[in-house]
Amino acid sequence: MSPNASSPTALPRPHRPHRPSAGHLSALLSAAFHDDALTRWMIPDERLRAELLPGFFRVFVELSAAHDAILTTPDGDAVLLFLPPGAEPDEEALDTAFAHALGAHTDKLRTIARLQAERHPHTPHYYISFGAVRPGHQQSGLMTGLLAQITARADAEQVGAYTEASSPGGEAATRRAGFDRLGTDITLPDGGPALRPMWRNPR
Repeated sequence: MSPNASSPTALPRPHRPHRPSAGHLSALLSAAFHDDALTRWMIPDERLRAELLPGFFRVFVELSAAHDAILTTPDGDAVLLFLPPGAEPDEEALDTAFAHALGAHTDKLRTIARLQAERHPHTPHYYISFGAVRPGHQQSGLMTGLLAQITARADAEQVGAYTEASSPGGEAATRRAGFDRLGTDITLPDGGPALRPMWRNPR
């Protein structure tokens, strides 16, 4: 679920005087993805899904935070998690963290990660793992603004940007940011949903 290409010299990152807490961002992502086809396939029981998703997303929040790779709106109503070119997370440590967060549902996440890894681009790129807008604030341009920050960095560094869309809304947002479909969908087994790989060349 992470890029494994080498990184060019990165631009200096702006100083961020305030960032919503990991708990706040995990809760925001959990609320936004509670009814997403991907998380429903991973954790079918609605009550259990609501219980487990905050811990699941906290792993992603902390991973991106370790790479200074979180963008949020000032009020914390939207968030974008990503990894920069060349990031190489400790996969064993991540698996342990996800196992702690998901318990018996970890194997489904491992299936998702394996299928994603098979299709992940090897050229230098920014990898957007998750983006979310607080329910009730969609269609407000918040995600468009965050995506514009990522694409501006990618263009300045002349690298690509990649993500997998799990919903029509996510695909539409990335298309507005200049992403195009990359190959065929990643289809999960046992009647599971599909993820759509999306790629943007630098401008």
